[in-house]
Amino acid sequence: MTDGTPKTVGIKQIAAAAGISIGTVDRALHNRPGVNPKTRSRVLKIAEKLGYRPNLAARSLKLNRRLRIVAHLPRQIASFFDPLREGVREAAAAIRGVTVDVTFRTYPHLGDGDLKLLEEDLERDYDGILMTPGNPSQVESAIRRFTERGTAVVCVASDAPRSSRLASVSVDAAISGSIAAELLGTVLHSEGTVATITGDLNTFDHGEKLRGFAATLATMAPHLTLISTIETHDSPKEAYRATLALLKRNPSPAGIYVSTANSIPVLRALEENGMCGRVQLITTDLFAELIPSIESGAILATLYQRPFTQGKLAFETLCRFLVDGVQLEPVTRLAPHIILRSNLPLFLERLPAGLEMG
Repeated sequence: MTDGTPKTVGIKQIAAAAGISIGTVDRALHNRPGVNPKTRSRVLKIAEKLGYRPNLAARSLKLNRRLRIVAHLPRQIASFFDPLREGVREAAAAIRGVTVDVTFRTYPHLGDGDLKLLEEDLERDYDGILMTPGNPSQVESAIRRFTERGTAVVCVASDAPRSSRLASVSVDAAISGSIAAELLGTVLHSEGTVATITGDLNTFDHGEKLRGFAATLATMAPHLTLISTIETHDSPKEAYRATLALLKRNPSPAGIYVSTANSIPVLRALEENGMCGRVQLITTDLFAELIPSIESGAILATLYQRPFTQGKLAFETLCRFLVDGVQLEPVTRLAPHIILRSNLPLFLERLPAGLEMG
């Protein structure tokens, strides 16, 4: 028996009628990634048939409570991830109308400890998560479990493109690699070898940089031969040892591209072997220890990934969704900044206290 009041249809009823999870229905109704077009179409038809209407009162209640957001970021490399954290903090401080609590959690380095933190936080009631996936295949299942329970996940600095994450914000990694290859091809006119030193090729961002580098080198600088990529897993000790081993195998490389911020150990190895200035070196990001080598010409160029802006934009992206329900672009890619000796002063003016301003 009923009292004649129409029964409110919610996501649970739609999920039961469709025979799929609540999380999938939620993503379909809000046009978020992770749902194939056929499933989305079926969900929308069922919702219309059942008379589903968004619960605006419930949304208003949501806006009157605190939002709890956690950021999972690696401890290494601090020269990149510390400014990224500052970008998150500045964005959080600028939020108005809603109280936002931000928790920062750290793990050793990309791909080492991030899954453990995700599994721990499945037991906590967070509205959103910012994360940098080290090995996407390892965290896809955990991301799916978060989204199924209604927790929004945004990737920053790298991506897990096949997961159910809400969106990603990063520098355009493939373009970064392409720029590095074009620069080396422009200054190196004779035949020679070039080496690439990265973190971990399981990391989407790292793999994309090397893909862009290899493709551009093959088309724009065919006189240069690319030798095997060196993975250092963002370890300074490993980067130093690997560079020494590279110079022992190949005493006169024409160029080296370091595609992560782990470049100081590479510079030290080159200096100890009297190779600074003889090898055309392209690095990544900008921090205090790098400046003298740019000024002296030991570094041809560095490709600035704008970590402060990445963190700020990723947090703003997540909050726009949680607070305003704004439909987000699945992927946001920032243009890297090319820093040379000639324009270095312009960037130093914009880096008070070592942080990027925009």
